[in-house]
Amino acid sequence: MVDVSAKETTRRVAYASCLIVARDAAPLERLIEGFHPVTSARLAGIQAAKRTAELIPLCHPLALSDVRIDVDEHPGGLKVRAKVVTMGRTGVEMEALTACSFAALSLLNCLVRTDPGAHLEDLVVVQKSGGKSGDWGRAVGG
Repeated sequence: MVDVSAKETTRRVAYASCLIVARDAAPLERLIEGFHPVTSARLAGIQAAKRTAELIPLCHPLALSDVRIDVDEHPGGLKVRAKVVTMGRTGVEMEALTACSFAALSLLNCLVRTDPGAHLEDLVVVQKSGGKSGDWGRAVGG
């Protein structure tokens, strides 16, 4: 585990996103058949973010201040986005990636019953801020 004790405590924010590729043009409509898969996916993402240190070896356990999961229609499927915030000595990129991937996996679990070819693509950190290295972000569309 990296020693972060000498680092300054700052507000740290990270955003991650991924795509769920599905053959159905309106996967959200197909998902909502008396069930709330987006709500379930949000909960899965939040729970996963809070347990990132248990899932990824040597990852620092962090007290998270905020975790947000958004799911939107996207050409060819769904876009899942996660935002994670903490006040700490290390960033929350792993927590954002974990939140995004677990939320997407929860939705994928609902989709594969009718679309076995549905899959995840492009799990990335889109933007981060805080800490010594400052702000960073991918180019638009990244």
